Amino acid sequence: MGRDRVIIAGAGPIGAVLAYALRQRDIPVLLIEALPAPEIDCRAASCHPPTVAMLDELGLLEDGLEQGLVSPVFNYLDRVTGELIGRFDIEAMRERPAHPYVLQWEQYKIVGTVLKRLADDPGAEIRMSTRVVAIAQDADKVDVTVTLPDGSSDILSGRYLVGCDGGRSTIRKLADIEFDGFTWPERFLKIDTRFDFFGLRPELSNRNYFSDPDEWLNLFKARGAGGEGMWRAVSPTLPEQTDDELLSPDAVEARLQKFCPKPGRYEIATIALYKVHQRVAATFNRGRVLLAGDSAHVNNPVGGMGMNGGIHDAINLADKLKAIMLEGADAPPLLDRYTRQRRKAQVDYVQAQSIQNKQTLGEKDPVERAKKLDGIRRQSADPELHDAFIRRACLIDSLRDANATL
Repeated sequence: MGRDRVIIAGAGPIGAVLAYALRQRDIPVLLIEALPAPEIDCRAASCHPPTVAMLDELGLLEDGLEQGLVSPVFNYLDRVTGELIGRFDIEAMRERPAHPYVLQWEQYKIVGTVLKRLADDPGAEIRMSTRVVAIAQDADKVDVTVTLPDGSSDILSGRYLVGCDGGRSTIRKLADIEFDGFTWPERFLKIDTRFDFFGLRPELSNRNYFSDPDEWLNLFKARGAGGEGMWRAVSPTLPEQTDDELLSPDAVEARLQKFCPKPGRYEIATIALYKVHQRVAATFNRGRVLLAGDSAHVNNPVGGMGMNGGIHDAINLADKLKAIMLEGADAPPLLDRYTRQRRKAQVDYVQAQSIQNKQTLGEKDPVERAKKLDGIRRQSADPELHDAFIRRACLIDSLRDANATL
């Protein structure tokens, strides 16, 4: 393969999907990952309708349906009153997308499915425990210096290098690309439990957003590693709260009981506390170095947009690399267009919408909070507004407008 291949740094969902999409376009790939094995964590799980269509085109949807949950409905609830404020049903849209649902397919399952297929592909090479430490590029290739598990180093060459190595991307830093934006002052707490909330509150769906002026909550269901069902609750914390305060069993229990009170304690599977950022790279291409996924953009998780935007990056970029590497298209203008298209999707939609989602759920001013909840009621009840809300929330408008950008 040598210099005719694309090197992808990061074997998370975006790197894996990009590698698989490039192989379907007959482009050799080298996928490298700093970790010894793919990370297993119930983080991103929501695949919106445009993303589901992409997974279908890649031949991955059958696996996704077997391993995930079909979720056509998402709810907004008021924690203070207990009222169901809005119900949005993708299947009820007057112009339904080809796949009228969100697929709750955990990112580690996507990665596992793709890597298993790539392992049998002679045009794909996968190297774990391989960490990028330097890059150099010229007119014909990019050289990637890596450290190997035994402590030695090697230089890998390819036509292009794509950084899919997360929000702290080494590739982005080595390419000296600015990461503009901000970090929220509060950290987010993620709680995973196998408790079945449907038995407690039958009005819930697989995807629920609870509004609360002090402590809003996202509550999503995924299938779980063994198909037993795993619910993920995400909510904000106060900046001054310590790890010990937030992660104590009583504090975690109180947080869940506040939103879904029940007799007895919840059985907690895992908990995690993390910082949340809203950032977009200044460019997604610098010569032969490209960015996709969290390496190029990060956002808060309210709305489940992060992984979707990264998969949209991957498919867009795979098409452009095919045109360049196999069809002789001029690279600089096409890769500049990749940046324009995918930055537009981020800035105009994902960043704006995820920030708005968070602010709506956590509005503290009573008057403004009432207005925002009334707005959700109105949009849920009016067919035209209902459909427009879904098109924006599910990145349908985002993908359309980005792809139309010249």
